[in-house]
Formats: sequence, structure tokens, C-alpha cells
Amino acid sequence: MEVVCLQEEAFYALFDKVIEHVRANTKDKPDKWIDGEEAMRELRIKSTTTLQKLRDEGKIRFSQPQKKIILYDRESIAEYIEKHIRETF
Repeated sequence: MEVVCLQEEAFYALFDKVIEHVRANTKDKPDKWIDGEEAMRELRIKSTTTLQKLRDEGKIRFSQPQKKIILYDRESIAEYIEKHIRETF
């Protein structure tokens, strides 16, 4: 095992660079799959029944990895909203 010695100033500069790199790579990438609560927030709906209806009619994509866990595809929700745009006159 090798031991690397750094001056305190160099250590904190390296540490800051690592934190900056991690933040830059994670903040611009939202999760592809979201839970029902977040899906309802993005769709601006309050009813779980409406969310289930959209799912059952195939209007938004979802995944069900376990019986009680349903995840929704963020992109399909955005596509659904874009599909229903009404142009102004």
C-alpha cells in the first residue's frame, strides 16, 4: 500500500475539484423513472385515479418492478403534455 502525502492546501483544492466534478455530472440529469407523487406533480393532477386512467389507457409509460411499486417515465409524461398543446390564435 502506498501512502501519498499532500499539503493541507493541496488536499482541500483537490477535494473542492472532486465536489465540483460530482455536482456538474449529477445536477443536469434528472431521474428517468419517477414515483406516482412526482408524476402527479408534473401532470398537475391531484387524483391517483386520473393517474391510473392515463396509465391504463397507455397514454404514459410506466414500469412495475414489484407489485406495489409503479414508476413512471418522465419523458413520456413530457411527451403527453406536449401532445396536448393548443396553439394561440
